[in-house]
Amino acid sequence: MIIDSHQHFWIYEAEKHAWLDDNMKIIRRDFLPEDLKLVYQTNAIDGCVAVQADQTLAETDFLLDLAEKNDFIKGVVGWVDLRASTIDEVLNHYSQFSKLKGFRHVVQVEADPNFMLRPDFENGIAALEKYNFTYDILIFPHQLGAALELVRRFPNQKFIIDHIAKPYIKDGFYDGWAALMKAISEYQNVYCKLSGMTTEADYNNWTPEQIEPYMQLVLEAFGANRILFGSDWPVCLVAGNYTKTKELVTNFIAKLSSQEQAAIMGGNAMQFYNL
Repeated sequence: MIIDSHQHFWIYEAEKHAWLDDNMKIIRRDFLPEDLKLVYQTNAIDGCVAVQADQTLAETDFLLDLAEKNDFIKGVVGWVDLRASTIDEVLNHYSQFSKLKGFRHVVQVEADPNFMLRPDFENGIAALEKYNFTYDILIFPHQLGAALELVRRFPNQKFIIDHIAKPYIKDGFYDGWAALMKAISEYQNVYCKLSGMTTEADYNNWTPEQIEPYMQLVLEAFGANRILFGSDWPVCLVAGNYTKTKELVTNFIAKLSSQEQAAIMGGNAMQFYNL
């Protein structure tokens, strides 16, 4: 099965989706399962993991409702306030939904580079393991140091890095990001998504050759059994289309064995998220 491990749905609201700046005008509209279903038919995708784009419990419920009505949505990564004193009760409530696989916090917008190491946040991370929930790490490269410390402190928690930690591909920055990605990959409880790369490059002028060194580092560091294909649809539309986004990964991994390609394009997502 080919599984898209990372995509979003939303009903567009200017205030709620203020992060869609003028460079992203093209995606200031609704994106719902009926839109994605057509895209998947064209691109031979069997299913997906829907990931939160808004930090509310209503967002989690919205995605679960869509997943219940659409079989191709195989899993949901929602949001809860991991810092809440009631986190155990909240997770206990959500543990009844079989398609809810894990949670994410938009750490990239947090001003404190050590946000993930605060005691209240770590208390929430500690609670995830009890319910077998995963955690998606959404950060910029300057937050990789904190992420490294987090995964070291929770060796039994399943973590996955979204968008290869958003390196500054457009500016050609590589070395600092690469060193920390190698360090974090040494922890076997950490996986990484080959996703969101074209939007960290120049939207209009990126080339596969420009992005390849970043993908190569991730492949060498994590190995074919801990990396997942993800489109980041509809955000990827800002820098191309779905087919180009998918081909960036499939062309890159074409040199690998058929088993390794199958793992990256779906098997690893099924295993990591228990789809």
